[in-house]
Amino acid sequence: MKTAFFCTECGNEVSKWHGQCPACKTWDSLAESLDAPKTTKSGKKAATPRFGNRQAPKKLSEISTADEIRFSTGSNEFDRVLGGGAVAGSLVLVGGEPGIGKSTLLLQVCDYLCRDKVVLYSSGEESLRQIKLRAGRLGVSSDNLLLMAETCLDDILEEVSDADILIIDSIQTMQRRDATSAPGSVNQVKDCTMLLMSVAKQTGLTVFVVGHVNKDGQIAGPKVLEHMVDCVLSFEGDRHVSHRIVRATKNRFGATNEVGVFEMNDKGLAEVPNPSEMLLAGRPLRTPGCCVACIMEGSRPLLAEMQALVSRDDATARRIAAGVDYNRAVLLMAVLEKRAGIPIGRRDAYVNVVGGLDIDEPAADLPIILALASSALDKPLGDDTTAVGEVGLAGELRMVNSLSIRLNEIARLGFRRCVVPYHGTGNLIPPQGLEVLRAKNVREAISMLG
Repeated sequence: MKTAFFCTECGNEVSKWHGQCPACKTWDSLAESLDAPKTTKSGKKAATPRFGNRQAPKKLSEISTADEIRFSTGSNEFDRVLGGGAVAGSLVLVGGEPGIGKSTLLLQVCDYLCRDKVVLYSSGEESLRQIKLRAGRLGVSSDNLLLMAETCLDDILEEVSDADILIIDSIQTMQRRDATSAPGSVNQVKDCTMLLMSVAKQTGLTVFVVGHVNKDGQIAGPKVLEHMVDCVLSFEGDRHVSHRIVRATKNRFGATNEVGVFEMNDKGLAEVPNPSEMLLAGRPLRTPGCCVACIMEGSRPLLAEMQALVSRDDATARRIAAGVDYNRAVLLMAVLEKRAGIPIGRRDAYVNVVGGLDIDEPAADLPIILALASSALDKPLGDDTTAVGEVGLAGELRMVNSLSIRLNEIARLGFRRCVVPYHGTGNLIPPQGLEVLRAKNVREAISMLG
């Protein structure tokens, strides 16, 4: 038996265990893997098997891109995240927490794909009866959908010759026939993904792979797994909240950071073509501590409600942030007290993004500041008011990207006022019916709405 250690972050292989990976310098990331060497009857090392025929190198001018086939999955939101549809011969990794809807979404799109294609759906986590029951609940009943409950990847690939699309649920349950390590180990995940990539590129088979995530929210297995695939899709959202967000963190065939929004109901995942209206549904009116922000998710503007609560004086003031970075929220609280003169240092302060969104965009700085000021002064900002802008440590407001797109979305949803940074907006032409208030710093922004 040969013992090797693999880094779960970068995939680097070493023969001895180290506390720190020599390649990426990550601490406590080496995992042990035991693999028996492949030998022939004569005792010699066996050659690595090759899938398909060997291809000769080609000149760049001889390669045609006319065969780059992109097809729809039947879901406009899913197609948006994929960059306009799935690409033949691509390997797509779909990751997310348990029960968030990964398998449900892939089984739903099978209903549309099976109209003119053959889909092989292999699950290592559910029996055929379980898949059949879930397919019946989702309304999937095509004879072009082939089901397997198998964990041996070699056996699955022997049945894939007649299929156009392969779905593996999940990669952590797959194993090679000639490997001795357990399913889900670093070596197994890497070898299975490499084989799937080889099959996809040589045969034009489109492969969707479901991946589990660890407690830190990262896809389980070696980091090299995300480097090998063509597209990485991440499911986000709280299981206690109905809506789900699918985000593209890597896409070789389209733009990254695109998002698709779905709503979970009793019949599966339903598309949400207008997520801003959904996120603002039930918004309290004439209430202090509320401000609407417009953030960009890829090329799509989304309106989200920022809420803040500043309560009584206390010698041990508490700070809690949900949906935004905690350190960023504390920094904005300090700017509000120092630059705007609103004392909140000895008061409890809480910041929340409604709807379970996680926002890391600087354009949400000004809405957070205004929501905190509104709660501290106990004065509502106005139900028709929004804000967009980055806040610096000096209290100045800085320009953000795609401001025209944001303002068009704000005006479309019926808002009448928007606070934006003064600098960089001199030539800005606001949409009809929207009043743009240009402020130089946080003090001016608060006084404009006071």
